[in-house]
Amino acid sequence: MSTDWSRLVRPSLIGLEPYRPGASLEELRAAYGLDEIVKLNWNEGLHGPFPGVEEAVREELSRVWIYPEQAYSDLRESVAGWVGTSPERIVPGHGIQALIATVAHAFLEPGDAVVVTEPTYGLYAQASAAAGARIVSVPSVDFRHDADGLAAAAREADARLVWLCDPNNPTGSLVQQDEWERLLAGLPQRCAVVVDEAYVEYADPALRVDRVPDVENGRPLVLLRTFSKIFGLAGLRLGYAVVGEALAGFLDVVQEPFNVNRAALAAGRASLSSPQLVEERRRSNENARERLATLLLEAGCEPLPSQANFLLVRVGVNDLALTDGLARRGLLVRAGSEFGLDSFVRITTGPEPLMERVAAELAEVRAGLAKRDPVEPLET
Repeated sequence: MSTDWSRLVRPSLIGLEPYRPGASLEELRAAYGLDEIVKLNWNEGLHGPFPGVEEAVREELSRVWIYPEQAYSDLRESVAGWVGTSPERIVPGHGIQALIATVAHAFLEPGDAVVVTEPTYGLYAQASAAAGARIVSVPSVDFRHDADGLAAAAREADARLVWLCDPNNPTGSLVQQDEWERLLAGLPQRCAVVVDEAYVEYADPALRVDRVPDVENGRPLVLLRTFSKIFGLAGLRLGYAVVGEALAGFLDVVQEPFNVNRAALAAGRASLSSPQLVEERRRSNENARERLATLLLEAGCEPLPSQANFLLVRVGVNDLALTDGLARRGLLVRAGSEFGLDSFVRITTGPEPLMERVAAELAEVRAGLAKRDPVEPLET
């Protein structure tokens, strides 16, 4: 008799779907008969790692037989210097995804409520539901977080966590300082807000909220950041939390020991040795994003304002057909219907010549689809 695993695993897992990344690049190249495919669907940092990172990783390979130092002291000191706080507040992890699961299991009991924006990154709800939590969704307003609505929903549900992606994925919107202060002030007792700042280094420094002082002042706040985006280390899986010192100990109890590998630790330290390059990349991304937005507007599309390394674009045609048409031309973009946003696509930004190609190819595919089906009128 075969074991019925659904009777043995946690009941909260029943009905949840695992994250499915889709076909590999090799599979897609074979399926479409292409020699090259450009990935603009997962928001990786297209410029790759910083200078000196590859050398640091190669040097570390001679020590891969040794467990990494569990304290991660060198990386924690480097990160603390980068964000402007003490090393005791830094909790490294195997990417933000692993830290999301760690936070969920550190805070949540079955039956607890969590609050999320709709749309936003789906792993917050998935990890919380896997821990047995109830998900309360708050619709965005004009594709932006509704700070007052999130706080009100948290109070009504007596929520334990509010998940906030800022800049938000997939919209690219940024929370303003007054909105942030109202959200913090409106939380119920025993509720913390978890802010995923994966894209924060792409945002204009004059516009983004500096939340590190809130952590240092003891507010109920967990900050999550990553090396996957502007630092170009998505394949090495390295992220970190910025939290109160007491909470850091609780998170270390929950997360797996030695969960950050030596190569990632070396790459993170090397990345932070050239902090001036972050601003250079931010400005380069801003220019490329603005160029792509301008060209898409000229093509009859509606790109939304973004402070990240991607654009969410209303295209007015079937987004699945559009993404398939672009894939056949060697360009992978994300269909908005995956986020509940029909007739939208999300496009990762990169070098300006690539953005010009993307805009031209998208305009051609969109025009072909519009001949078969009338283009939905776009908002002005």
